[in-house]
Amino acid sequence: METYDLLVVGGGINGTGIARDAVGRGLRVLLCEQADLASFTSSASTKLIHGGLRYLQYYEFGLVTKALKEREVLLRNAPHIISPLHFVMPHNASRRPAWMIRAGLMLYDHLGERKLLPPSKGINLRWHAAGRALVPSLVKGFGYWDCRVQDARLVLLNAMDAAQRGATVLPRTRCVTACARGRNWSVLLRGPGNGSERRVVARALVNATGPWVTSFLGEAVQVRPEHTVRLVQGSHIVVPKCFEHDHAYILQNNDGRIVFAIPYEQDFTLIGTTETLYHGDPAAARTTEIEVGYLCRAVNRYFREPIRPADVVWAYSGVRPLYDEREGVEASAASRDYLLEWRTDPAPLLSVFGGKITTYRMLAWEAMRKLSSVFGCDTGDWTRRAPLPGGDIPHADFEGFYRGVVARYRWLPQTLARRLAHSYGTRLHQILNGARGLDGLGEHFGAGLYEAELRYLVDAEWAVTAADVLWRRSKLGLRFNEAQTARVTQWLAAEQTRRPFMAFDGQPVR
Repeated sequence: METYDLLVVGGGINGTGIARDAVGRGLRVLLCEQADLASFTSSASTKLIHGGLRYLQYYEFGLVTKALKEREVLLRNAPHIISPLHFVMPHNASRRPAWMIRAGLMLYDHLGERKLLPPSKGINLRWHAAGRALVPSLVKGFGYWDCRVQDARLVLLNAMDAAQRGATVLPRTRCVTACARGRNWSVLLRGPGNGSERRVVARALVNATGPWVTSFLGEAVQVRPEHTVRLVQGSHIVVPKCFEHDHAYILQNNDGRIVFAIPYEQDFTLIGTTETLYHGDPAAARTTEIEVGYLCRAVNRYFREPIRPADVVWAYSGVRPLYDEREGVEASAASRDYLLEWRTDPAPLLSVFGGKITTYRMLAWEAMRKLSSVFGCDTGDWTRRAPLPGGDIPHADFEGFYRGVVARYRWLPQTLARRLAHSYGTRLHQILNGARGLDGLGEHFGAGLYEAELRYLVDAEWAVTAADVLWRRSKLGLRFNEAQTARVTQWLAAEQTRRPFMAFDGQPVR
């Protein structure tokens, strides 16, 4: 029977982050995920790495400080999938006075030891480019900086780095039961396809199942949770772009909540998010007509050109497991911080309650500090200066790197070159791999997706289905029609017939 030091259950951002941190300390690590990596909450975010400006009103200074510091770390370690984004907040005098907003932004500037991003400042919307899309009554605003991120790719890169350092990564593999045997865990795993099963032994278990954190404890581990999470559905809509510039908006809604409108995938605008209590299977969350209407009304109070539900080209929902046990607190006011529940009886078990994508790396480090009592491993913060795959760009200068890509591959259309550079960073050379023209990349499936990239996603990133490729590892699904999607599905099916996509040891079959 195979024995591991650490078994991580959950292939979202927290699970992959912990697996990466652990294997980098010399531990033998296994990670399993019931579906594709980043299938649920971690791919349904607002796509931001940010401190959380609005959390200041709830006096969560510690969380905001921690998130702002991590924003700088992640921007350095993954400058290809994380990039600076300028936010414009039109001043709505009915919500908050200007002096209060300015004071909050000054605090936001200084809490996180900002070094890479510019400071906040006031904006005259009558002259600023962001003002042209807004109703004429809005003349004053504020600008500040945060970062955008390809959230699902952030998960993938952590999993890839973990695997390259020796971890076993098993997507589409469910942890059925975990039973204590002495001081270890005996774990039954059920794999993909025909559902083949195997049992492994782990010295410690991490429950990073996100919205399933309490049900996993009760059903698979059969222990009583000491804490709970509040499940909150957040929905987003994507519409054809509402403005021609590259600034994002942060809009104060009449109910006191914040709604973002963000430039997305060159030709679209991402609008979100809602926050409603959720009951049921987190995997079944779907955007409702009520949520779509709410988001349209929220932005229509600010934009000259109204957005209608019929304009929505894509909508997605995710269930966030918010750790906040205060009674009567509304979902929008619930904390985005996390709690690590640590127990050694009946065997070492760490459960992750809450969290946000921006603080995942620090969460993983704190998890390893707790687990060090079992393994006696070093507790240093090694991931702080360790680039993620493709992020080894000198001085984190993405634009300089991109100019080098354009110079080297002059035959590559610039839109495609930029997408590949943003998605894969220095790994794009593995995809282009000696090609001297587009015909060297193989079949073209549409929207700049060539066979060379598709093969890379299968070989290196555990892609199995068209949804894996078009909606998680990329957002090319926004540009694909049904026939093109069917052709990708056909190609993947043929590849699966030719060779199994995934061995049960968790590595793509070369």
